Amino acid sequence: MSLSSLCAFADIVIGSFSVVIGHRAKPRDAIVTKSYEDGVRSEQQLPLGGYKASGKLVSTQEASPTPRRARVHLIYCPSASASASASRKPPLQPCWFRELPLQHKQVVSIDEIIDEFESLTRDAGRVQQDTLRKILELNADAEYLNHFNLDRRTDSKSFKSCIPLCVHSDIESYIQRIADGDNSLVLTGKPIASLSVSSGTTQGKPKFLPFNDELLESTVQIFRTSYAFRNREYPMGNGKTLQFVYGSKQVYTQGGILATTATTNLYRSWRFKEAMNDIMSQCCSPDEVIFGPDFHQSLYCHLLCGLIYSDEVQLVFSPFAHSLVHAFHTLEEVWEDLCADIRDGVLSKRVTTPSIRQAVSKILRPNPDLASSIYNKCQNLSSWYGVIPALWPNAKYIYGIMTGSMEPYLKKLRHYAGHLPLMSADYGASEGWVGSNVNPTLPPEEATYAVLPNIAYFEFIPLEKPKGEEMENSSTIHYIESEPVGLTEVEVGKIYEVVITNFAGLYRYRLGDIVKIAGFHNLTPELQFICRRSLVLSINIDKNTEKDLQLAVEEAEKLLAAEKLEVVDFTSLVDKSSDPGHYVIFWELNSDNASDDVLSSCANSMDLAFVDAGYVGSRKIKTIGALELRVLRKGTFGQVMDHYLSLGGAVSQFKTPRFVSQSNSKVLQILSRNVTRSYFSTAYGL
Repeated sequence: MSLSSLCAFADIVIGSFSVVIGHRAKPRDAIVTKSYEDGVRSEQQLPLGGYKASGKLVSTQEASPTPRRARVHLIYCPSASASASASRKPPLQPCWFRELPLQHKQVVSIDEIIDEFESLTRDAGRVQQDTLRKILELNADAEYLNHFNLDRRTDSKSFKSCIPLCVHSDIESYIQRIADGDNSLVLTGKPIASLSVSSGTTQGKPKFLPFNDELLESTVQIFRTSYAFRNREYPMGNGKTLQFVYGSKQVYTQGGILATTATTNLYRSWRFKEAMNDIMSQCCSPDEVIFGPDFHQSLYCHLLCGLIYSDEVQLVFSPFAHSLVHAFHTLEEVWEDLCADIRDGVLSKRVTTPSIRQAVSKILRPNPDLASSIYNKCQNLSSWYGVIPALWPNAKYIYGIMTGSMEPYLKKLRHYAGHLPLMSADYGASEGWVGSNVNPTLPPEEATYAVLPNIAYFEFIPLEKPKGEEMENSSTIHYIESEPVGLTEVEVGKIYEVVITNFAGLYRYRLGDIVKIAGFHNLTPELQFICRRSLVLSINIDKNTEKDLQLAVEEAEKLLAAEKLEVVDFTSLVDKSSDPGHYVIFWELNSDNASDDVLSSCANSMDLAFVDAGYVGSRKIKTIGALELRVLRKGTFGQVMDHYLSLGGAVSQFKTPRFVSQSNSKVLQILSRNVTRSYFSTAYGL
């Protein structure tokens, strides 16, 4: 047996690695050396997981508190010819060792990806039926399906007649059992190993949703598809991406199930990282920055790493537009410190997390010329217009979710982007993906998403608005619903609520998203996102419903009860006139005798009562401002009702709007002129 046949290598990815064994001996242990990107090597003797035939994977786990990418080289392994007693391991002998490149980027054919997409969408109806059949076959033993007597049938007619439409509250008890450690087949044909924490809420609590490998694969397919269409318009080379991405803390439920945001589930997945390496330029920042515990330190280092590689950056990306705006607003404040770091090659003392300091310091070298260039460009900018192309001259476009609640940030983002195009990312939710942006040249306000017919089974509930209802106030619209229709049965120009059945245990699940059919790509519809059906309050990634608002008010009312006060009526507003935006809650009380101390405490109580993960996280890092309580004169909501009645409404049909949009100028005027006192929360500090 030749020494070269013993060579092996693999990637370290998030705490585990695999070693390819290329010989037919039965290995007991192997000594591996790990070569990290920073040049550090470590050597360790590790047990291999048992013999596999040549070319197969043998896996072993390694605890790694700080994930780093590395190549693993097998440099010693047991000799097949060595004699040893049963109580003695074979002696370790050296193998042939060779260096391998750290970056191994697979060539991806955009033509093949697009051809596959075209084939799927030309036969979207059949693909949908095949997808439903696969979902039901894989999950035939799931308790949920058996509860409704589906009896292993896989046709759409039986499925729709047996399985009811549902919302999260209908399946919450099933998901809670999974979170509590129930390892039986509750929702799927195999146990769920991890959960996503949705940024939405249910009854004032963050909600869990199943996450599995199939959802991961659908994410990869969505990203590959949109990448292909983007790359056809804006070809990318081998440069880097300036990514403003932040991982959240991973927690384990009482039953030992991993629970984190869907984004973190993705960015901690070796499969996702592998796929992204093939279709997206390498991120400027090391993983330690992405998964750092302090948002402000991570943001500073994202900017710093992006400037270090400024000539190589081809794409600027963040999942949400508001994160991009916040990043460049921060650049306005810290640019001189960043220049100093680059000039001296020493990381600012504002970065205190050891893992981040160590990782970033390894790529930071003194570069006075680059520092001077950045300094001069920043000084010569007019109100920071066009800062992105100025500092990153080879960037081709800005990418992120820019529709829905992100649209208010487009004006400022365009200011920073200058001549660079803005491109809206794909359409999905924690529950699963829906469609890809295959028309990347459209402005974000007109973005559409072509549904991929093989990633889930989709239905659409036709919605009609009663006469007199305004689309802007989506939380108070009483839609007239019809029976759900299939993917290929929707009609252009009409609005629908999206219903999804996916591979992760959601069956006929109402997403609560309202979409308009903008057209078709072959036989699959192109959707335009309109709004959340029940969403009342949202500034960036936060999502709070009318129920959440009600719970917050009820919590604060407990403080009023001791003073024999009560809330007569209430509504809300998202105020984005200041930066950052903040929630405004309007109260009309039954008495004018409420003390300032009590009302200040009420503002704090409501601020803390919004437990949506997106809101809490944004409040902590100050990307959402302090909640404001505005107290109104008695009779104010009577004036609001009079206004609606003057438009032809009926008292029997009147409901106080729980949310007032900025475009509803008449009602805003009524509220504003009747404000008597105002209190800002101090619950998250001043």
